[in-house]
Amino acid sequence: MAMEHQPSGPPQVAEAGQHPDAAARALRVQMLATEHWSLLATRSLSWNESFARAGMFLTLLSGATVALALVAQATSFGKDFALFALLILPVVLFVGLATYVRLLEINNEDYVWVRGMNRLRAAYLEIDPGLAPHFITGTSEEPDAIFRTFGSHSNEPGSMDTGFFHGFVTTPITIAFVDATLSAVLAAILVGQIGFSMVPAAGIGVLTFFLVFAALAYFGYRSQSMAHLYPAARASSQGAAPKHPQEGSS
Repeated sequence: MAMEHQPSGPPQVAEAGQHPDAAARALRVQMLATEHWSLLATRSLSWNESFARAGMFLTLLSGATVALALVAQATSFGKDFALFALLILPVVLFVGLATYVRLLEINNEDYVWVRGMNRLRAAYLEIDPGLAPHFITGTSEEPDAIFRTFGSHSNEPGSMDTGFFHGFVTTPITIAFVDATLSAVLAAILVGQIGFSMVPAAGIGVLTFFLVFAALAYFGYRSQSMAHLYPAARASSQGAAPKHPQEGSS
């Protein structure tokens, strides 16, 4: 998703003179610009939280990996190492799952802020329709306009089409991949402690990875507002009448 640059503050409108209509128009533009700045600032805070949460989780994972390596050297991968791994990895996994859910929430919040800014641009065009050629982002709440604000210009040469597989390169799904890997390692260690040999334990770990990753991906898809916009945006880009975007998640 593309970010808009956060301005230093709400822009100021010059004096409109004494004419009542011009003064009212200037006041309306000032109020819309202030609200636009507020949405940009809120969106910037959401993105900062997203990066901070993902970085915090990966830092914790790196520290846990180093700790496991040191314990493995000291215990020669014995039972003490397995016990230590079973104590520390669930904590890391919990933080990873919490990070994944929060990133999904932030994406939904970002969708709300983008819809709001599209609505404000529509208000700008009501005041001055001649501004339309200067807006590269969306100016309505239709699905294709929402995707346009996020940087997906499917009808332009060289533009990448935002589709289902785009979800596999987003930050939440990357965190989900790491969470699934942690779950697989935990499952393999636990099964190994029960008494299984290496091959069955590895097989159970691989199965756990696919099950957890599929569950997280499905949960993420079902909870994301943008996912429900894509079919309507595709229909609109192919010439069909666009559908009204759905609120929230289903």
